[in-house]
Amino acid sequence: MKLFQCTCCKNAVFFENSQCIHCENALAYLPQAQKMITASNGSFEYPKDSDAQYVYCVNHEHQACNWLVKKEEENIGKKFCVACQLNHTIPNLTKKKNLRQWRKIEGAKHRLIYSLQRFNLPLNINKNGEDLALSFDFLAPQKIKGEIKPVMTGHLHGLITINIKEANAVHRESMKEQMKERYRTVLGHFRHEVGHFYWEVLIRGNSDNNEAFTTLFGDANQDYGEALQEYYKNGAAKNWRETYISKYASSHPWEDWAETWAHYMHIIDTLETAYSFGIKTRPKVGKNAQMDTEIDFDPYLEQDFSKIINRYIKLTFALNSLNRSMGQPDLYAFVLTAMDIEKLKFVHKVILKNQ
Repeated sequence: MKLFQCTCCKNAVFFENSQCIHCENALAYLPQAQKMITASNGSFEYPKDSDAQYVYCVNHEHQACNWLVKKEEENIGKKFCVACQLNHTIPNLTKKKNLRQWRKIEGAKHRLIYSLQRFNLPLNINKNGEDLALSFDFLAPQKIKGEIKPVMTGHLHGLITINIKEANAVHRESMKEQMKERYRTVLGHFRHEVGHFYWEVLIRGNSDNNEAFTTLFGDANQDYGEALQEYYKNGAAKNWRETYISKYASSHPWEDWAETWAHYMHIIDTLETAYSFGIKTRPKVGKNAQMDTEIDFDPYLEQDFSKIINRYIKLTFALNSLNRSMGQPDLYAFVLTAMDIEKLKFVHKVILKNQ
């Protein structure tokens, strides 16, 4: 995520801010400009679109969104921003616990949509006469006839379901231990599940992309249900690290793609943040310059994937070391093999072709 500025006092502000802590003016994110806008005389205006006035998305009332919509669109019923329009179902917000968890879910989702917009990826398309649209169900487990009905995070033709309990750190850590995962975050869930949507958008039906996908990831036509059943019964092969970025990636080519897609988005977002902060490293370990790096490019605009991955690997060495100094797990607890990098490079190539 890049850094933003208050357009009034030029103080640095974060993506989630609704108020500048320096000048105390109201702040909001304008998605079509990818900028934070400061309210002037109680209203939001963007100089490059001086005829338009903007207001907060209606979900700002719940402290769940700081994005803007055009006032004229609000007057004709379009009260939700481009991110909140994607919500198909949200939990019962009269329950305070649901509201707290949903806010965290929305925070991660808005970061996801920011990245998708920076990639210029479509949120809906018509493909071979079939409408494919990204949408979200945010659901809370419910008690039915004395039993708790679980909510399974997953995807179905663009509809992504997220269990809002994933916003609860205790639940998430419990599931992480139960599923024997090294990494589990709300944002990671979004990035993984949206990868399934973009497999349908970018790979399915595209002969060139599908052929290259099959070579790298395997035959997507193998039975998905049977493959998952086999994985949950017997687990990953002992040598999974040689060809997969995670254990779960080994379950089926679709999951391999989704896991790789999620890691690619982790990489790009981390590098953009480092770029915004002007981060460079020069370890004081003699004259070994192989660990030196400087994040001096916008990864969303970079064509050369080797540059992206080389800088990222060096950066994570420093970031992991910082985390260990605080007694925290490695920020990026993965060792990328040559095959992992080839798959990540393919995701990069497919996204670039779409732009």
